[in-house]
Amino acid sequence: MRAKGAALIGVVLALLVTGHAAADRFSDAGVERPKARLQAPAFSLELLSDGSQVSLTDYQGKVILLNFWATWCAPCREEMPAMQTLWERYRSEGFEILAVAADRRGRKNVAPFITEHGFKYPILLDADGTVRNRYEVVGLPMSYLIGRDGKISGRVVGVIDWTSRDAIHLIETMLQQSPP
Repeated sequence: MRAKGAALIGVVLALLVTGHAAADRFSDAGVERPKARLQAPAFSLELLSDGSQVSLTDYQGKVILLNFWATWCAPCREEMPAMQTLWERYRSEGFEILAVAADRRGRKNVAPFITEHGFKYPILLDADGTVRNRYEVVGLPMSYLIGRDGKISGRVVGVIDWTSRDAIHLIETMLQQSPP
């Protein structure tokens, strides 16, 4: 009986440590966790590549890095290559990047920049700032991590190295969650 009790305590402790480790993945990666996970605000924006309308619900069941950026933003440009690497590595596992361009001149400024740098992940145009306002973007770059359940899991204000060991562990942890 004592052995069963010790085994049960070991399992409970392992679960607590694992849960704690998952929670720490956010802070280790420099991602703020919300006090309450709320549904990510819905939106529909024009996709740069073909002009079609893309909705957040089109990516239901995926882990999403929703990144707000602009061509004139040096820190934004700094983190974009790491985002490309992350997207290439995990997109087949249910990971998606939606990069929302804040440029007021829209396609005219964004298209040449994206072509020049060869970024392949989805670029969305938000020239009038509707979606930026909905997400209360306070500066650029700013990113949200949205879980497979469509709820906001975390936020980053400023640059993050999305290819750092901690960021990769965080994305891998989120990808392990079952789709709704």
